[in-house]
Amino acid sequence: MRDLLPSTVAVAVAGPEDWTGDLLPAEQACLSERAVQTRRRDFAAGRNCARRALRDLGLPTAAVPAAADRAPVWPTGVVGSITHTAGYCAAAAAHTTDIRSVGMDAEQHRKINPGVRRLVLLPEEEAACARLPSDISWPVVLFSAKETIYKVWYPVVRSWLDFHDARLDIDPDAGTFTARIAPARVDAAGVDDPPASITGRFVIADGLVRTAAVLPLH
Repeated sequence: MRDLLPSTVAVAVAGPEDWTGDLLPAEQACLSERAVQTRRRDFAAGRNCARRALRDLGLPTAAVPAAADRAPVWPTGVVGSITHTAGYCAAAAAHTTDIRSVGMDAEQHRKINPGVRRLVLLPEEEAACARLPSDISWPVVLFSAKETIYKVWYPVVRSWLDFHDARLDIDPDAGTFTARIAPARVDAAGVDDPPASITGRFVIADGLVRTAAVLPLH
C-alpha cells in the first residue's frame, strides 16, 4: 500500500507476528466470545498494523477499537483505514491536519460471478470492463476501488454509499481511478463540502488487487 498513498500517510503491512499479536483491552472487548479464529486473526493483524502506523506518525501507542458499525475508532486528530483479505492485511493513518480522509482495500485477483457483477457495476462500467485487456479481472478492480471509496466517504459523511452510488472511470495505463458520487447522495450528505468525486490508485500484483485513495483537505 505504501506505493499507492502520499508520504503524509503512514502505512503498515502485516508481518507473520501481527496475525497473532496481542490486543489492547479496548480492542479485545470488540471481539465476541463466539468470534471464529479467522476473524480473530484478521482483527489482531489489523489492530497491530494500525498501532504501528500511529507510532510511525509520532503518536503514542493507542487502542483502535471498533464502533458499533465495526468501523475503526481512531484517536482524535487521526484518520485511517484498515483492510484485510486472505493472507494480507494493512493499515494506514494520517493526521487530520494533512488529509481529510483515507481509504484502502485489498482483494484476491479472481473472477467474480455475474450476480455479484450486477450488484457492483453500473451498466456503463460493465461495458467499459469489456473494452479493457482481458487478462485482468476488471470487475474485481472496480469492486475494490468502490470499497476504498466507501472508506473515504463514510468517516466524512457518516451515511451509507451503495456500489451504484459511485460511478468509476479506470485508467489502466496510469493505474488510477476516479469515482463520481451520485448527485443525490452528495445533496443529501448533510455536511459541509461533501466529496463529489474521489481519485485513487490501484495495482495488481502477487495475486492481489490493491486500491487506495485520500480526500485532500481542500
